[in-house]
Amino acid sequence: MFPASRYSIQGKLASYAHACQFPCSLSCLLTHIALKTVKAEHAPPQLYTWRWKCSSAVTPRITSHYTICPRDKDPRWEGVEMERFADEADVVIVGGGPAGLSAAIRLKQLANEQEKELRVCLVEKASQIGAHTLSGACLEPSALNELFPDWKERGLMAPTHDLVTPSLPMNNHGNYIVRLGHFVRWLGEQAEALGVEIYPGYAAAEVLFHEDGSVKGIATNDVGIAKDGSPKDVFERGMELHAKVTLFGEGCHGHLAKQLYRQFNLRENCEPQTYAIGLKEVWLIDEKKWRPGRVEHSVGWPLNRNTYGGSFLYHLNEGEPLVALGVVVGLDYTNPYLSPFREFQRWKHHPFIAKTLEGGNRIAYGARALNEGGYQCLPKVTFPGGMLIGCSPGFMNVPKIKGTHTAMKSGMLAAEAIFPKVTAKDLASETAGLHVPEYEDNLKKSWIWKELYSVRNIRPSFHNYFGLYGGMVYTGVFYWILRGKEPWTLKHAGLDSAQLKPAKECTAIEYPKPDGKLSFDLLSSVALSGTNHEGDQPPHLTLKDDSVPVANNLAIYDGPEQRFCPAGVYEYVPLETGEGMRLQINAQNCVHCKTCDIKDPSQNINWVVPEGSGGPAYNGM
Repeated sequence: MFPASRYSIQGKLASYAHACQFPCSLSCLLTHIALKTVKAEHAPPQLYTWRWKCSSAVTPRITSHYTICPRDKDPRWEGVEMERFADEADVVIVGGGPAGLSAAIRLKQLANEQEKELRVCLVEKASQIGAHTLSGACLEPSALNELFPDWKERGLMAPTHDLVTPSLPMNNHGNYIVRLGHFVRWLGEQAEALGVEIYPGYAAAEVLFHEDGSVKGIATNDVGIAKDGSPKDVFERGMELHAKVTLFGEGCHGHLAKQLYRQFNLRENCEPQTYAIGLKEVWLIDEKKWRPGRVEHSVGWPLNRNTYGGSFLYHLNEGEPLVALGVVVGLDYTNPYLSPFREFQRWKHHPFIAKTLEGGNRIAYGARALNEGGYQCLPKVTFPGGMLIGCSPGFMNVPKIKGTHTAMKSGMLAAEAIFPKVTAKDLASETAGLHVPEYEDNLKKSWIWKELYSVRNIRPSFHNYFGLYGGMVYTGVFYWILRGKEPWTLKHAGLDSAQLKPAKECTAIEYPKPDGKLSFDLLSSVALSGTNHEGDQPPHLTLKDDSVPVANNLAIYDGPEQRFCPAGVYEYVPLETGEGMRLQINAQNCVHCKTCDIKDPSQNINWVVPEGSGGPAYNGM
């Protein structure tokens, strides 16, 4: 692994500026920003690192324009410079996860093999590559073998040893237990070595369009705006990155992907996506209980038979007696009193789990939403100027509890479809974003499509009177025997946000108090996520209507956001007058899981990106 500082917000630009390792245009642009921002008395630390002079004589490829902004009507913004600079690349990738990095690597591999110039820029909202990446994770190496056939010689991971495999899709022989954040940091190192320009700490906040409606690129968000909407002394406009093709690999329920679904009607011919929330901890356990490479999966308790979910416990093989464990809860649950976090804490008291954890120390915590819709919920993934890759459209194989291999493969397929188009000689006159439908065609011919099709009915089969038990019987008969070749395709229940029943129709769930040894309270857990946001900035958890939470969510569902959020962001508190309640949003706690945007029964919460580098720090997850 490379040092974390290489990808930190403080050190990232200097590492790329050294010896003009990235094109002069961006170096000069950031120098220009630095010369303006270092004059501010209260500039944030990261701005002070943007000080260097470009020694190259190459003419910068920078354009600029003035963007009309609604702030023009706010007197506090009078006289504030609103010019936004733009830079151009051949391909821009949003998101430094497995899909985005695999796409970037494959593009540069092809360019280097054919000795062609190709500029690939990747932006990531986390302060470091991997800092917002959270998964179990048990990695199936099929895509990795294709991307780097010689990766085993590097000795990065050791194979797993199965313990519990309730069904064939969960057979893990030959797979690898990894901490996915570490794995994507390694992918980042490979990408950088090939010449990919990686910019962590930059949140893509806006999709840009050509006049013909095709995607032009993205813009990063403005920084230096106070919570009340006024400009700080260190205010700077975001910058634009234009490209022939932009790949969106934001992960599950990306906020830009949401806009693209509407803009291009990408979900016209598929079912609504259905999701789950995964909660994870890392523990340092007694070495006598440690079984490196051991994989344990379970279903059932503490969830009732009508709530889809399961658990995992992986013994890492990294020299220390570490285990990664967690619970996954389908977000189509119906009881508004259910708390995924507290179900997770209760699960650890099961004798089979407790015996592993007793005497150990919890060292990390995190949570993330994941796609569970599978084949039925795959949207159209190509549109003029752009593509969706990875967990953004949702290529997770739910019965396997694996999506990294499919995410990586989707990025590689996108790269292979893009490359001949963006390097074509007759492209110079092209003024609109490229449409590359070959990517979707290649997806449907790939093993991703076959894999997802074969398990398409397992997840929706749990929507029956017998719930978990009926689903397991269906899986046993139709997957084990027919391998998914049944001549029908089952449907999901619909939007997760529409599944909650009114509180008066449900029974409140009494959860045991945490004992501080195996189970813990929410706030001490959030502290272990490393999450942090600049306090004086506009909220990134926005409400479309401030009256809805109390009038609808609290009145009908007893405030479910207090329970489905795994970070204590939402709580109902008394009004200052003492009469009535209001929803308080503790945005600084947010771990960017996106559950609130998905499960809110009123669909009144809209998650947008905060200032770049804000959020969790899953460096050890």
